[in-house]
Amino acid sequence: MLRNIQCKYCYRGKIIGLGGKKRDIKMAALNSSIFKNKKAVAGVISVFTVLFVVALIVFKPWLLFVDKHVDDEIPAAVAAHATMTPAQPTESEAMTPPKVQSRQGQFISHEHETSGTATLIVDADGKKKLVLTDLATSNGPDVHVWLSKAPVIPGKDGWFVAKDHEHFDVAPIKGNIGNQVYDLPDDVNFDEWTSVVLWCDDFNVSFGAAELS
Repeated sequence: MLRNIQCKYCYRGKIIGLGGKKRDIKMAALNSSIFKNKKAVAGVISVFTVLFVVALIVFKPWLLFVDKHVDDEIPAAVAAHATMTPAQPTESEAMTPPKVQSRQGQFISHEHETSGTATLIVDADGKKKLVLTDLATSNGPDVHVWLSKAPVIPGKDGWFVAKDHEHFDVAPIKGNIGNQVYDLPDDVNFDEWTSVVLWCDDFNVSFGAAELS
């Protein structure tokens, strides 16, 4: 009788033992699955972190909130043109400075609020320059000053027009506020270019443009 009971309990013990073993296997599998999921989540987070950092480095969104002021010396011919009014009398030939070739236009806003004046001049020394006076626009990543053959179209319709037309990349913009002067090559023909565009290469969009006349 005792032997049967012992066998009975031994048998039960074996069943319990087997059940425990199965539970251990299930728990081990569950833990392994959780561990794998944690690794996968950690991997995804790492990838997004890297992409976020790269985006910050490339697009520099903080620049939109930081102004860069420039105060280049404006050529006398441009300054005189800006202050001259039709009512003012002209000076005698002896007092008149050498005549300069110029084309000029006022900036309009495209993706960002933009104002100021763009002037192409050949100064008394024969040097060709692009002069931006009283410029006010947004700072941004990789903004360039272009001479362009694109028409200047107000509103959103004009934001992307310049990318489909020939342009001459004058230089990266010096700053988004103030007066700035850019030297131009001698072979630049003013008559070929119809506008000045502030073009953001990173986003392929115009911040603002001025039609030259």
